[in-house]
Amino acid sequence: MAKVVVDANVIISAAFGGKPLGAVVRALEDHEVYLSEAIAQELMGVLTGLSKKLSKDQLSFVKDKIEQLLALAKSISISTRVVLSRDPKDDHYLSLCKEVGAEFLVTGDKDLLSLSRDRLKANGISCRIVTPQEFLDSIS
Repeated sequence: MAKVVVDANVIISAAFGGKPLGAVVRALEDHEVYLSEAIAQELMGVLTGLSKKLSKDQLSFVKDKIEQLLALAKSISISTRVVLSRDPKDDHYLSLCKEVGAEFLVTGDKDLLSLSRDRLKANGISCRIVTPQEFLDSIS
């Protein structure tokens, strides 16, 4: 059972034809998923942002998957502050990974995906930063 942090952009990407969200959420059921309050709020904000861009059925599907993810996840208060990225939201995900000792950060964010393992380790982060497909491949 792996400790996993999921970037909200995975949800957004899946809504527009990225890796099937259902497969990712189903895979997460067998792992420990961690969120912070800020990430939970970001996920709920995704719904508002997508409401004008998706059909009712698509929106309902995404809402259902977000609710499943929120139900699966353990909410953690972050006391660690990591500064590695130009985007403070990315640093928040990295801080959460460090706080919980995550093994995976699942994201489609190119800035996060480009961070080297050495740079992460130098900042006390031991997780692998992977795309949704790489996550699914690595746990199967």
